[in-house]
Amino acid sequence: MPGSPKTLRLTTAQAIVRYLANQYIDIDGVETRICGGGFGIFGHGNVPCLGEALYPMQDALPLYRGQNEQGMGFAAAAYAKYHLRRRFMFCTASAGPGTANLLTASALAHANRLPMLMLCGDTFLTRLPDPVLQQLEHFGNPALGLNDAFKSVTRYWDRITHAAQVIQSLPAALATMLDPADCGPAFIGLPQDVQGWTYDYPEAFFARRVHHIRRQAPDPVEVAAAADALRAAKRPAIIAGGGVQYSRAVADLTAFAEAHNIPVIETIAGRANLVHDHPLNIGPVGVTGSDSANWVAERADVILCVGTRLQDFTTGSWTAFAQDAQLIGLNAARHDAIKHLSLPVIGDAKLGLRALDAALSGYTAPADWTKSSQAERAKWNVYVADNTAHGNRPNSYAQAIGVVNALCGKRDRIVTAAGGLPAEVTANWKTLDIGTVDVEFGFSCMGYEIAGGWGARIAQSETEPDADTIVLVGDGSYLLMNSDIYSAALTRKKLIVLVLDNGGFAVINKLQNNTGQDSFNNLIADCPTVPEPFAVDFEAHAAAMGAVSETVANGAELEAAFKRAKASDRTTVICMKVDPYEGWTTQGHAWWEVGTAQVSDNASVRAAHKDWESSRAKQRKGV
Repeated sequence: MPGSPKTLRLTTAQAIVRYLANQYIDIDGVETRICGGGFGIFGHGNVPCLGEALYPMQDALPLYRGQNEQGMGFAAAAYAKYHLRRRFMFCTASAGPGTANLLTASALAHANRLPMLMLCGDTFLTRLPDPVLQQLEHFGNPALGLNDAFKSVTRYWDRITHAAQVIQSLPAALATMLDPADCGPAFIGLPQDVQGWTYDYPEAFFARRVHHIRRQAPDPVEVAAAADALRAAKRPAIIAGGGVQYSRAVADLTAFAEAHNIPVIETIAGRANLVHDHPLNIGPVGVTGSDSANWVAERADVILCVGTRLQDFTTGSWTAFAQDAQLIGLNAARHDAIKHLSLPVIGDAKLGLRALDAALSGYTAPADWTKSSQAERAKWNVYVADNTAHGNRPNSYAQAIGVVNALCGKRDRIVTAAGGLPAEVTANWKTLDIGTVDVEFGFSCMGYEIAGGWGARIAQSETEPDADTIVLVGDGSYLLMNSDIYSAALTRKKLIVLVLDNGGFAVINKLQNNTGQDSFNNLIADCPTVPEPFAVDFEAHAAAMGAVSETVANGAELEAAFKRAKASDRTTVICMKVDPYEGWTTQGHAWWEVGTAQVSDNASVRAAHKDWESSRAKQRKGV
């Protein structure tokens, strides 16, 4: 028919791959493919059709073979975080347990608001061969399956039941992953028969398209109300969250703080918004923060919260701020901007800071307030210097952090997650350059460290190949997920991994003791089902996966080993035992709400409960 659009006859899987390969994003004037490739483990649910579609596209969409689907998802999340949510990776898994392994990673990406696309096998749409291998049968609901579990841990979910659906579903998934407010993981279930079904797709669907991240301008009325509150403030403060970096608003935040002489305190996700020696950087705030930032938070009367979801470790379970402090929520996401009766400024951080700056022309915070805040930071710096120094005392996380901090490059990327290391890194790390710290504490997910390091290194090698990715991991997380040491060695994506062995889950043992309980089932030595405890030979284990590895006895040996690792072009694992009881950072903490036993036969548990509850009076009740 004259004027009819040209079409291409493709399978569903081929259409998905071709579409992804033609989506680009403008980053600083350079058009780059949005999808950097994928992580995949093939099985019967994805290799016949999706595998066939990916094979000829290896140059455009490189596929990294994972060792564990959960690790693939962690790597994809770290890749997206490195690229400030402007690029993503897909993960493909077979039907059944392979896909189920992605649930934890999807939850991590959801909690951290990170884009990740999951293309996972599903049972046959026709149901002719049912029940099939690995199928979960729900007798009263045959349409319900494993993939439905992802609905609670994704921002976008769909199941392709006809090849034509791809035309609507893929752009919707991509729009979600690129949305500043709703960003998160997208899941697309691919029934095994539908993957191979064909459709005459319009050629226009596969045309090269360049995307841009939307910047929403804030409402002038909201800006005016926020500016009025700040002008009236006697003790203003800024909380800088991870959204500052995602908006690429670091320079604007710095300029705003400098123009108005307002102290800045950082969240865990916002670590590395300011370098450590910037005069307005008062330190990290909250449960795992600094005395200086918590001093500011407790006394501030107006707090501008930029790009943060105000997680409990930031707010001290809402005890870190004065009861009558007025919060201002500058955030692309309405849900975050209105928390605790904040004055909302809903919009992009960069545009919002610029609008507030114009509205506050001529205003500066009282000099004595800022000067006092800086004096508190100076005290904290003295504490950190002593805390991270090594010498005649037991090995600690803080000492290892101090060694790495002193020797690493300005653009080296630090990756850690879960256990005691997020607190120790957040409190003790001196940021050398903007956006170089990845402390995964949105989901606080054990196992992210090494897999996330691999994903971060893949991203880093695209733009900063001469920098290093440095992973700090405890023995507990290492034992949970370590196979991506092998992935890094195989793909020649060099990592430097520090395994800090404290004999178990020492930070939870500390919490157990702090709530009045005896040590039980956390440290290996305290497990009642372990007749004869013994240590893992992490050095030998890492070497078996292709890494250069060595064990050091103290900070001085760690210095020498780290220098060797920096000079090497191979993945290196350095192991050091640290004390499970001594050497924890004891300062800089805020109250954190945990459920303690209200009744117990143990007097120390009762005493701990009473002591814990004594701080509850400071907790804001949602206002």
